[in-house]
Amino acid sequence: MFLVFLLLALFYSCNTNKELDSIEKWKNEIIETEREFANMAMNEGVPKAFLTYAAEDVVLLRNNSLIISKDSLRESYNNRSSEFENISLTWKPDFVDVSSSGDLGYTYGKYMYTSIDSIGNKNEIEGIFHTVWKRQADGSWKFVWD
Repeated sequence: MFLVFLLLALFYSCNTNKELDSIEKWKNEIIETEREFANMAMNEGVPKAFLTYAAEDVVLLRNNSLIISKDSLRESYNNRSSEFENISLTWKPDFVDVSSSGDLGYTYGKYMYTSIDSIGNKNEIEGIFHTVWKRQADGSWKFVWD
């Protein structure tokens, strides 16, 4: 009986370590995706970055309104394309977590939104972001809520 208990304890211990390794791996994937996302926003512009990293079923809260779907997000950017010429957006997650199944995760942290107005004044807005990430069929992470 003791041998059975010992084997079960050993088996459970191995599974727990493997599960923790997977969770840390998934967290690192999300952090790396956030880093690539932020770099693209800085180097290639906010619209391109957000459209690249958004899931098809994305929902964004902007100005007390919801933008629902990647197509609606694209349309929103197309309708306001001139607004994004003199802006930059930087952010870095302070926290990441992921589900034990590895299909959903979230991050939060600080962002800085900087714009230059028509007479050259620099305006900065600091805030807190919260992003929900969903693993896609191809294994990549796309955000579903921002």
